[in-house]
Amino acid sequence: MVVVATGLGVRGLAGGPVASAAGDVLYAVLVYLLVVVLAPRLQPVRVGAVALAVCWAVELAQTTGVPAALAEAWWPVRYVLGTSFVWTDLLLGAVGALLACGVDLALRGPRARRSVSARGQVASPGTGRPV
Repeated sequence: MVVVATGLGVRGLAGGPVASAAGDVLYAVLVYLLVVVLAPRLQPVRVGAVALAVCWAVELAQTTGVPAALAEAWWPVRYVLGTSFVWTDLLLGAVGALLACGVDLALRGPRARRSVSARGQVASPGTGRPV
């Protein structure tokens, strides 16, 4: 809810490209958080990859016109799928996914970061075994 409120707040306080860019970054952060909720045991780097893939899929779907047609039929879809493709949104989605992943790793602490094995699995604290 905080991410959604922040996105709507930025739109209300700022306009134009700043609000648009912030919205795209926050959209990717929200997708990251949703992936964490759906797959809580997934490693942050993988969560980031899934979030980025979802963001890019949504943005590339906008090239078809389907999201715009859905938004015309029911306006809330505009906030979920967008309406028009902008290539910079692909970059901003990557920024948001990287930002969320970085914050997630930072919050997990140095022990969790050191516990990442060569296969990318996070070791359970104290056991050294993959989670």
